Amino acid sequence: MAFNRVFQLTPILYLAAALGTGLLVGCGSETGDGSAVLASGKVCIDCHRGITPNIVSDWELSAHREEGVDCSSCHKGDHVNEFDVGNLKTVTADTCGGECHQDRVDQFKRGKHALAWASLKAMPTTHWKPMELIDGMKGCGGCHKLGIKSEEEIKTLKANGSGFGFASCDACHTRHTFSVKEAQQPQACATCHMGFDHPQWEMYSTSKHGTRYMLKQVGALPESAAAPTCQTCHMVDGDHEVRTAWGFLAVRTDGLAPYPGEDEQWWADRVTILQALGVLDPQGQPTARLEVVQQADVARLTKIDFDRERHKMLGVCSGCHSDNFARGELEKGDRIIREVDHLLAQAIHIVADLYRDGILAKPDNYAYAFPDLLSFHDSPTPIENRLFLMHLKHRMRAFQGVFHANPDYALWYGWSEMQLDLTDIKAMAKELRLGH
Repeated sequence: MAFNRVFQLTPILYLAAALGTGLLVGCGSETGDGSAVLASGKVCIDCHRGITPNIVSDWELSAHREEGVDCSSCHKGDHVNEFDVGNLKTVTADTCGGECHQDRVDQFKRGKHALAWASLKAMPTTHWKPMELIDGMKGCGGCHKLGIKSEEEIKTLKANGSGFGFASCDACHTRHTFSVKEAQQPQACATCHMGFDHPQWEMYSTSKHGTRYMLKQVGALPESAAAPTCQTCHMVDGDHEVRTAWGFLAVRTDGLAPYPGEDEQWWADRVTILQALGVLDPQGQPTARLEVVQQADVARLTKIDFDRERHKMLGVCSGCHSDNFARGELEKGDRIIREVDHLLAQAIHIVADLYRDGILAKPDNYAYAFPDLLSFHDSPTPIENRLFLMHLKHRMRAFQGVFHANPDYALWYGWSEMQLDLTDIKAMAKELRLGH
């Protein structure tokens, strides 16, 4: 039955059509495999089989169907036509919790994925972007929608038609199969963890780790062959509390002091980066933005937090490698961060000195006498844009390439590009000074 014809039925006629199947709302019905589905769910299925047939067929493939979890179990509410869809319950992570998956939802809420929406909204120039890319979820919001939202935020997004897709869980367990097996595959992570600033998929899939797993997928290696997935390392034993030792920004401190054992130069470089991130002021004191970064969980700002995540990762690596080898490889990643931090700090000081000397106008929205790295590509001049690329694109690739065992990304797409960035920034600064 066509969409318009179905929804032209009045509520009474619609109910009569449902009752004509011999079912009463609230009574159980047996599916072909013998599992119980409420009659209210059967009504939804009979109607939507003509309107959204692939949604129905996906649900029929799901474990939900086998367990008697139907449409009305999640989308509670009175709904008989296209005009009252708003009566249905908005499905969120809490819907998946409840009586079914509360342990996984609790884990998810403790991890960084749950903060994806908050971290997006915390960026200082997010509101400058076209709606379609943020609340419309066709850009940053397309992945960051994974994060938990307040009921008020969801109502606003629905009311202005800018965004849909609020469940969080369905970012990996795609609707309406909600397959555990799908979410366990590394490809499930590729939709978001790829591209400009975090090409983890490209790094992993072309690393020895990823290559071996994909050879398993096509049957070239036996199923018992050792080959880690993204989930093996970042979701140990299925734990949905996903985070890493270094965090997204790859900065760490023990409070506002160097991490024990660090050399003074690295700490000085990191203070410069933290100032350019706006979490420390020019005197090295914490700013209001530091609290935002802490709440968004994008950095490890205490030794306890860093050591806990590093210990977890060492346990994972030691499942295939010796403890000494695992520890040594992770420490190489630490040292690469130290090296790229030194390159980035030099570039930050070059731009900051141009502000100080009045050669480059500091944008009004920058709170302090440092370039604002969190303004991303909204910086106004080529030299500032080059700094943005150096930080968010090339620095990310250098250290993530090491941790993901991908030499090409670590060297050519990371370290080498940062060297070129610094050379160009020095040359642009010289030209600006000569022309001033």
